[in-house]
Amino acid sequence: MVSPTPESEESLDMTDRIAPGFLSRPTGCIVLADGQVFRGRGFGATGTAVGELCFNTAMTGYQEIMTDPSYAGQIVTFTFPHIGNAGVSPEDDEAADPVASGMVVKWDPTEPSNWRAAEGLSTWLARRGRIGIGGVDTRRLTRAIRLQGSPHAAIAHDPEGKFDIAALTAAARDFPGLEGVDLARKVTCAQSYRWDEMRWAWPEGYRRREGPGRKVVAIDYGAKRNILRSLASAGCDVTVLPATATAEEILAHEPEGVFLSNGPGDPAATGTYAVPAIRSVLERDIPVFGICLGHQILALALGARTVKMSHGHHGANHPVKELATGRVHITSMNHGFTVDSQTLPVGIEETHVSLFDGSNCGIAMKDRPVFSVQYHPEASPGPQDSFYLFERFVEAMGGRKG
Repeated sequence: MVSPTPESEESLDMTDRIAPGFLSRPTGCIVLADGQVFRGRGFGATGTAVGELCFNTAMTGYQEIMTDPSYAGQIVTFTFPHIGNAGVSPEDDEAADPVASGMVVKWDPTEPSNWRAAEGLSTWLARRGRIGIGGVDTRRLTRAIRLQGSPHAAIAHDPEGKFDIAALTAAARDFPGLEGVDLARKVTCAQSYRWDEMRWAWPEGYRRREGPGRKVVAIDYGAKRNILRSLASAGCDVTVLPATATAEEILAHEPEGVFLSNGPGDPAATGTYAVPAIRSVLERDIPVFGICLGHQILALALGARTVKMSHGHHGANHPVKELATGRVHITSMNHGFTVDSQTLPVGIEETHVSLFDGSNCGIAMKDRPVFSVQYHPEASPGPQDSFYLFERFVEAMGGRKG
């Protein structure tokens, strides 16, 4: 690498942040709404994008993170420096295409070194229209997010290194943010479908579930594939319905259980149409299980409220305490909103809390098999401490069939 020349340093605004050993001509930059500029080397697609900037602390699973529909409207800063060294594989997509608006990393992605890699990260991003920036001081950027909250930002990649900082700053300031925004409609499926693929296992890879299973309707607010695989692996015969499905459409499938998936955006905005449907389902004696946005939607349907977090929880090392047993689970999380536990009505108990900040991580009805968690028991990426929740859901429906 070549250190920046004095001329290139003098040409940068005083708010610019440059990683040590940076090349003299930046080809990528990220501009925050307050005017801070972080320059680096662009990779993947060229152009610009805007979104809410967050950081993720996971050491593995960058492909799963970029294709997680919950990241719609967000730009992800990875705190782990070595991103891209395993390449990408079609088997690891959590959705058909990357959903996050862009990615920011410390070191430039290297050529992949993994037997499963089908192509390099930069090529994959370029083909899917997503921007990446390497050579950024991600520690400083992460500190800015933690201290100030998740800022609105514009990310840009130009091989010629020509950036209109004023225009990018204005674009970041004009980004409407995620509060009050329903993004589930943008990432949900267009029509219903069946799912029978189970979790990946060596050496077969992905296998298909066979035989009878518990009939589950999964509401897709932005469902990750590995959640659906986990349901199938636990013994569920899964039918996926769009986020806008009505109670009549859900109940027409005569489900033995209803699952509420993860997803992006403000749960209160999605709740304008999702909550009435779930409330009608709750009038029936049907087990209900929710994850992430599904957890928040269930809480709203039960009478609680949700609030926007400062910078949210994004990572694969979050300790969560199960209050009934005292057990601590290490979990994978990705959310910018949380359920306000102080608003839980009578008959609804808090079941899990974050040991990082005490925020709510689970609820349950005291007298019925209706429960949800804020974190991701399917992992992908992350630890698999909490797969038992899928088994608990099946047990609530009467156990595994077949």
